[in-house]
Amino acid sequence: MDKLKKVLSGQDTEDRGGLAEVVEASSLSWSTRVKGFAACFVAGIVCSLLGTLLLWVPRKGLYLFAVFYTLGNIASIGSTVFLMGPMKQLKRMFEPTRLIATIMVLLCFALTLCSAFWWHNKGLALIFCILQSLALTWYSLSFIPFARDAVKKCFSACLA
Repeated sequence: MDKLKKVLSGQDTEDRGGLAEVVEASSLSWSTRVKGFAACFVAGIVCSLLGTLLLWVPRKGLYLFAVFYTLGNIASIGSTVFLMGPMKQLKRMFEPTRLIATIMVLLCFALTLCSAFWWHNKGLALIFCILQSLALTWYSLSFIPFARDAVKKCFSACLA
């Protein structure tokens, strides 16, 4: 369990720079990090569920859904910042193994909000919300060893 705490809190790295020392000096305790993670993750789930409920509001429902669903997903991803710290989270998001997934998630977030507010296209907003879910799932699978390979093999076996 201590090894897991060290890895998630960023204390397992060997090369310590000046920025790492600043982050460590102002970092939260492990219990505070877990509480922050839980609060942010629950807020994300509540936003996503609220967006789903608001989907049925006449005329503006799909726009509200797109906004709350996107905010919920952003909060859910942001919750891991409490466990790893902001710098390690950013480094891990843009590692070569998950770079494309990260770009797709961020692009889907932006396109969902653009289609709701700028283009005023409900169909595109709904499509981008679906793509957002798929991209976020693929991104999340990148943190589980061999999960992407298992999903690929499962789909190829189902389609063959």
